[in-house]
Amino acid sequence: MAYGGDYNPEQWPEEVWAEDMRLMREAGVTMVSVGIFSWALLEPSEGVFDFSRMDRILDVLQENGIAADLATPTAAPPAWFFRAYPEALPVDRDGRRLSYGSRQTFCPSSPTYRRASLRIAEALAGRYATHPAVVMWHVHNEYGCHNDACYCDTSAAAFRTWLRARYDDDLDALNHAWGTTFWSQWYYTWDQILPPRATGAVPNPTHQLDWRRFCSDELLSLCTAEREVLRQAAPGIPATTNFLVLRTIDALDYWRWAPELDLLSNDHYLMSDDPEAEIDIALNGDLMRSLAGGSWFLMEHSTGAVNWQPVNRAKNPGEMRRNALAHVAHGADGIAFFQWRAAKAGAEQWHSAMLPHAGTDSQIWRDVVQLGTDLKALAEVRGSTVAAQVAIVWDWDARWALELPAQPSGELRYQDLVRDWYTPLWRAGIAVDFIRPDDPELDRYKLVLAPSLYLVTEAAAANLTRFTESGGTLAVGFHSGMVDENCHVYLGGYPGAFRDVLGVMTDELFPLLPEQTTGLTGDVPAATTADLWSERIRLTGAQAVASYADGPLAGHPAVTRHHHGNGTAWYLATHPDQDTLTALLHRIHQEAGATPEHEAPAGIEVVRRRGTEADYLFLIDHTGKGAEAPAEGIELLTGTPITGTVTVPPGGVAVVREPR
Repeated sequence: MAYGGDYNPEQWPEEVWAEDMRLMREAGVTMVSVGIFSWALLEPSEGVFDFSRMDRILDVLQENGIAADLATPTAAPPAWFFRAYPEALPVDRDGRRLSYGSRQTFCPSSPTYRRASLRIAEALAGRYATHPAVVMWHVHNEYGCHNDACYCDTSAAAFRTWLRARYDDDLDALNHAWGTTFWSQWYYTWDQILPPRATGAVPNPTHQLDWRRFCSDELLSLCTAEREVLRQAAPGIPATTNFLVLRTIDALDYWRWAPELDLLSNDHYLMSDDPEAEIDIALNGDLMRSLAGGSWFLMEHSTGAVNWQPVNRAKNPGEMRRNALAHVAHGADGIAFFQWRAAKAGAEQWHSAMLPHAGTDSQIWRDVVQLGTDLKALAEVRGSTVAAQVAIVWDWDARWALELPAQPSGELRYQDLVRDWYTPLWRAGIAVDFIRPDDPELDRYKLVLAPSLYLVTEAAAANLTRFTESGGTLAVGFHSGMVDENCHVYLGGYPGAFRDVLGVMTDELFPLLPEQTTGLTGDVPAATTADLWSERIRLTGAQAVASYADGPLAGHPAVTRHHHGNGTAWYLATHPDQDTLTALLHRIHQEAGATPEHEAPAGIEVVRRRGTEADYLFLIDHTGKGAEAPAEGIELLTGTPITGTVTVPPGGVAVVREPR
């Protein structure tokens, strides 16, 4: 298991480096990321390189047996670049050109930025391709974190080029896809098309969706261009870039990005106002494992507080270790932090680190050393993965489209809706994969859930329907199947593309106001309520499981079940309270034959990673009380033989190697 963090020795006098090496060895650090924000030092003026400091850094790491994940420093161009090429600065939606002075202040479509970024990448690759310390390339840093879109004229021209390729140079096809007869938006020449800049009313939804797709692809083109430079210089060294799969920025379609990298890595930070952040960690890990098709690398998380939230909460005792090992449980084969040594100056000086401002006489340091010991004990887990019986559909097009303005309800948040469905499965200890709606191998699952699939292509809807017809169980959430890939409504009644498989037809939507609820009655717990959404359903083959108990839709179905082909399709046409949703999903997964990974008391998270010769049962206590759980094998963190039951310490973790 790789262990380490971002290392920025250029921020410190060289006499500190020797102490860094000694303490890294003490903590069990095996790999650090270097050079991420070093462009200004590596290239002090255009085309003039100074690698003397990086030479010494890599040599010191090699001498101390610590591997380097060497970054291209292209996330933070230096001041001289913007003084020479001010047109490379990004323009926001309101037409303001931003200034340099932070990071990622560049236009992704800028040809001058592309030339400069490839030049520094090529220089780095040429110099360090054979350096023995370099074991991985770190391309850029957090693409799309601060500059997911630029609205300048250069970006507009690049957008038009992208559109011409998407629509086969057929302007009539674009006009049809965008529905430009509405509001007199018809385009007669390509140069009339602009990015969706600030305007007086709601921009065209398909225009906005294509813009999101373009922005993701434009950043991906930068990433793959740098990757190619690195690959040509050192084809044997894998390249990665750190994703941000669960951040609210959500600028990138990672299904498109994942195949372009040799291995996948991710940055994950807890939100201070999330009372159950452990669920976010699990969802993040399962999504990353699904994108990777196996294990992945946690490039960044925090030992304690971050610096960028309104209030930056410190982690509770034991939380950092528990968080890190939960990431391992969900597929991470390496754990790293931002950063190694807490910064004395700069924008992130109040961000926690492996070596905090207080130094080694601190709880964080003691926890860092303990985690290094833990990861050594878990070395054999590396390469194992999770086998899931249940899959949740995750689609970036559907997310982007759902959260465009002028929806029936502006209260719908894609990630929240998915997490609501994920949570009961997580509590039950049921392993979950995430899939694309057009995944050709759905038959490997017993149950497929689509909590929110507002946008779906005809082909993807047919794919999910075939899964049901072949004997699978499908459950679909409200406001799904409504529009195609161009945001055109499927006519004939809702839920559009899923009407037949669900056996229902809705003629009108009744979204609920904030704080408004409706009661549910039927085969659901007593006093059940729902919020966010309701709709008037007519059964066309399905059976009602629950109905609205009050309001304008009293008596109309709210939850339905339909036998379709050899399988079963459920429709949740509202947003039940969490207890009711839990009960419904419990019934659904039981009927589908999806079972928990292992028996454990409430509050104990259970994940099983499957290896070639053994399985590894992770049990994580989120109650703070500890528990006993049935198990047989060896507890790897302590080396203790386990016969009958294993003790999970209060707020702690147990990992049992189970014999086959």
